[in-house]
Parts: sequence; structure tokens; C-alpha cells
Amino acid sequence: MRIRLFLSLLLSVLLLSGCGYNQIQINDEQVNASWSEVLNQYKRRADLIPNLVQVVQGYAAHEKEVLTRVTEARANVAGMKVTPELVNDPEAMARFQKAQGELSGALSRLLVVTENYPNLKADANFRDLQAQLEGTENRITVARNRYIKAVQDYNVSVRTFPNNLTAMVIGARTKANFAVDNEAAISEPPKVDFGAAPAPAPAKPAAQ
Repeated sequence: MRIRLFLSLLLSVLLLSGCGYNQIQINDEQVNASWSEVLNQYKRRADLIPNLVQVVQGYAAHEKEVLTRVTEARANVAGMKVTPELVNDPEAMARFQKAQGELSGALSRLLVVTENYPNLKADANFRDLQAQLEGTENRITVARNRYIKAVQDYNVSVRTFPNNLTAMVIGARTKANFAVDNEAAISEPPKVDFGAAPAPAPAKPAAQ
């Protein structure tokens, strides 16, 4: 009886291995690892924002609307409940992406405004924070691209034959992914030209 049970288990393992079970598990772990790195870089950006806002406030306190938007956008991101299950929920992923995109847009607008304050741009703390922020944005892009590729590989592995049969048996489903084009549109900063000349004053009527 025990030998029969052992042979049945061995046969099941071999069948699952041949039908992509191991590959699905490997790809799933890669998705989880890539997602953790995405969250790590987004958190690093969020941690830099309070210091950045404080420095900018010291030179441009009257830019209240821009500063408020950055603070509110960061609060929205911080208030989201981010769990590992989020990658399996397209709606939750869309909300997460929208919140991060709004924060990216608010930061872009803040940095555009700072261009009009030479003393702020010369501040060593500001330059350091700006450099850290730029580096973090680059790391976010890299981490997000790796996640996109990991999800793509996973989704292919659970949708193609014969892996899809194994996926149905073990309940593996496709995962949500970033919509890069949508996030780029949300994050696009406004075009502001501080060098534009003021409009000429209307001519006074000639004296009679």
C-alpha cells in the first residue's frame, strides 16, 4: 500500500514537472521579488519628500498650492494598504499606479517651480535631495521594468499549453501589470516657461 502511494506521488510530481509546475513557481517567485523591489524604491522616494518640501518651503513658502499637492499626494500613497495580494488584483493595482502617478506629477510640478528660485537651486541641501530624488526615479524605472518583464514571463507560463492545464489545477491565474503609457501621461509635467517676456501694455490713446 505504501509503495503504491509513493509511486502515485512520484508520478504526480513527474507529471506536474513536465507540465510546467516548477516553472510557474519559479516565475511566481520572481514576480514577488520584483514587486518587493518596486515597493522598496517607491518607499525610498516617499521618504525623501518631507525633507524636500521643508527645504523648498524655506525659500518659496508662498508656493502653497504646489507644496500642498505634493504633501497630499504623498499622504495618499502612504495611506494605501499594499499587500502581496495586490499583484493579483487589477483594480487595486490600477489604484496603486494612479496614486504613484499623481505623486510623480506633483513632484515634477514642484521641481519646475523651483527653477524660478536661484537661491533655492544654490542650496546644498536642495541639490543633494534633488540628486537623490533623480537617482531614485531612475531606480524606480529599472525596478518597474523588471517587474513588468517578470509578470509577462509569469502570465505567459500560465496561459500557454501545457502549463495552462497545470495552472488550472493549482489555481494559478494571470497577474496585474503596470500600464506604462497611462502612468507616463499622468506624470507628464506642465510646460512652464519662466523666460517668456511679459505681454506689452496696451497703448494709451493720443491726447486730443
